[in-house]
Amino acid sequence: MTTSAIPAALQEIRDEFLALDLSDRLQLLLEFSGELPELPERYRDHPDLFERVVECQSPVFLFVEIGDDETVQLFATAPRESPTTRGFASILVQGLSGLSADEVLAIPDDYPQDLGLVEAVSPLRVRGMTAMLGRAKHQVRVKRRP
Repeated sequence: MTTSAIPAALQEIRDEFLALDLSDRLQLLLEFSGELPELPERYRDHPDLFERVVECQSPVFLFVEIGDDETVQLFATAPRESPTTRGFASILVQGLSGLSADEVLAIPDDYPQDLGLVEAVSPLRVRGMTAMLGRAKHQVRVKRRP
């Protein structure tokens, strides 16, 4: 993976995971699951705006908002009963929100595989996080200003 394209927040998250042994990485992922922000009130009654990430076993929905200054905000929902999925969603919300559209699009597609979790969770779950990142990047491409 090319680390120069990874924004500081995502680099910091990756470094946190890689500094831990395998069992502690899972604990950190669970901590991230508790940090997934609630949806802002303006979106709570508009599930139609969110895109389902069908590659995830759990029902995960994403929505990207791009401001006039091209700043990205990522919103996600995932069930509390799915802490691994919520943790992945939280990592992306925390890591992508506040970035420019160009910064989000430059993130390597394989970023999720570089967190050191491939040995700790099923490949299907890592594929789900990869799909979340792909969906977010797709929404940025579609919604960015011409």
